Amino acid sequence: MKQYQKAIRIQTQGKNFSRITPQVESIVSESGIETGLCNLFIRHTSASIIIQENADPDVLQDLANFFNKLVPEDATRYHHSTEGLDDMPAHIRSVLTHTSEQIPLNRGRLVLGTWQGIYVWEHRQRSHQREIIVHISGI
Repeated sequence: MKQYQKAIRIQTQGKNFSRITPQVESIVSESGIETGLCNLFIRHTSASIIIQENADPDVLQDLANFFNKLVPEDATRYHHSTEGLDDMPAHIRSVLTHTSEQIPLNRGRLVLGTWQGIYVWEHRQRSHQREIIVHISGI
């Protein structure tokens, strides 16, 4: 079994979704691994990795709206506010979503569904530099 690992660094644009599917596909290709598993891990506690609809942007907007209602930025609700009003809600949102994802590989390609894309979901208001570790194992 072979292992391959590389980091993706992206600059988010504040509370938003950054599609990283092409970067992950490129790393899978350069790994030379044909069959196996691609593990993605974001090294942060206020952003998430999600696999979601990549054709209709309304889906991502509806997700953002839902989470804004589910986890409001309200100073009266939280003790932790060291980094601002959006800090604790960002931590809660990352717990409710994912900090890692696994995607099977077949014939050297990610086995994603037709309408699936991989995104970093930034939960903070400000832009941040985020790092995602891509670890591929297989044959």
